[in-house]
Amino acid sequence: MDPNGLKTGGLLLPTIERRCTTPPSVIVIGGGISGVAAARALSNSSFKVTVLESRDRIGGRVHTDYSFGCPIDMGASWLHGVCNENSLAPLIGYLGLRLYRTSDDNSVLYDHDLESYALFDKDGNQVPKETVDKVGETFERILEETVKVRDEQEHDMPLLQAISIVFERFPELKLEGLEDQVLQWCVCRLEAWFAADADEISLKNWDQERVLTGGHGLMVNGYYPVIEALAQGLDIRLNQRVTKITRQYNGVKVTTEDGTNYFADACIITVPLGVLKANIIKFEPELPPWKSSAIADLGVGIENKIAMHFDRVFWPNVEVLGITGPTPKACGYFLNLHKATGNPVLVYMAAGRFAQEVEKLSDKEAVDLVVSHLKKMLPDATEPTQYLVSRWGSDPNSLGSYSCDLVGKPADVCVRFSAPVENLYFAGEAASADHSGSVHGAYSSGLAAAEDCRKRLLTLKGVPDLVQVAAWEEVAGAVAPLQICRT
Repeated sequence: MDPNGLKTGGLLLPTIERRCTTPPSVIVIGGGISGVAAARALSNSSFKVTVLESRDRIGGRVHTDYSFGCPIDMGASWLHGVCNENSLAPLIGYLGLRLYRTSDDNSVLYDHDLESYALFDKDGNQVPKETVDKVGETFERILEETVKVRDEQEHDMPLLQAISIVFERFPELKLEGLEDQVLQWCVCRLEAWFAADADEISLKNWDQERVLTGGHGLMVNGYYPVIEALAQGLDIRLNQRVTKITRQYNGVKVTTEDGTNYFADACIITVPLGVLKANIIKFEPELPPWKSSAIADLGVGIENKIAMHFDRVFWPNVEVLGITGPTPKACGYFLNLHKATGNPVLVYMAAGRFAQEVEKLSDKEAVDLVVSHLKKMLPDATEPTQYLVSRWGSDPNSLGSYSCDLVGKPADVCVRFSAPVENLYFAGEAASADHSGSVHGAYSSGLAAAEDCRKRLLTLKGVPDLVQVAAWEEVAGAVAPLQICRT
């Protein structure tokens, strides 16, 4: 593929006419999808772009591992909103990447419908479908009632507190025995969407995200081909951990851990929110209070995966295997990749405080823990032949999985977080007002920051903005349809 023929956001950005002695220069910090999208857009506009990435690979929290002999996404896995409105749809379609649909639009559990599942109690007995369906309807009613609680309150509160209020008002909604354990599993699944526990999820904001239509599609080939395509031909420097960003009167100086200095007209910062919150990067002069408070006011959730490859398939042909328990923390679920990809792989998903506890275990201890759950569910379960364990919370390059709304979050926090500070621009999933926590949100945020930066630098250099943005279908003939199925 011609890297200069890649668009960013379904659009091709032709080369600008050079009207200045040297092209504008930009340093992009972070080689995740937001960073490479921003760099791709600016490079296609004939800017001089350097990407500094602290890891020894590109992709950031998009990480497709191939050690099993097949692609396994240990970070982002889904395209949330399989529709043309999704900014990533044209590129995914153009690359011919396949998707496996795991839910339609009205899934209260978000990235999975309860259409293809096997749920087990703590003794290994499969829960009847009628019970799961009944509890699912009750859970939806509970969530509907929390909205009424929210409307009555002047101040925000944790979602769990609102659920307690609902139980006080409607005692008949409070379940017992097996039904209550299934309800706890439903809460567990909800927590996985936010990568946070229910006592940390904002009642005010939990259902305010604008989820695109088309349901949710698992990337069958993994997300790396998208990163790889966007990164072709870019000047990307790996193992370059940035420690200081200095704003100067005529540009910006970026200093890395080994003492190397990079200079440019502007800088786009796409490092994960957790890294910014940890103050690993020093700013000179310091960021203004409105920016630093925005960083502090956003939360960071943690979701980890334990991927296991087996020599044979011993589990039912369903998308999700779940285990119930007396609390959400005691529940869990496995994503069956064999159903979606044909590979004998199960992926255990851990979120919130439990994900933090998993990070305290060795890889072998974490695997033994989830395999013990698996053997309760399926006595014929074997030991995995290979396994992978993610540690996004303790990884110094991420310090979290993705952003989440803290209780009492100010209404303007996302606007402040994404706003530039002079010649410093901020992008990433946390900077996406409507689609935080998603790959397409990070991608769109990178494009938006690149466009703001491009316009400002051209104005400062007195260069007329001659870039004409052409629609993808005008360049490539027609948008390739997304390849998605559910079989």
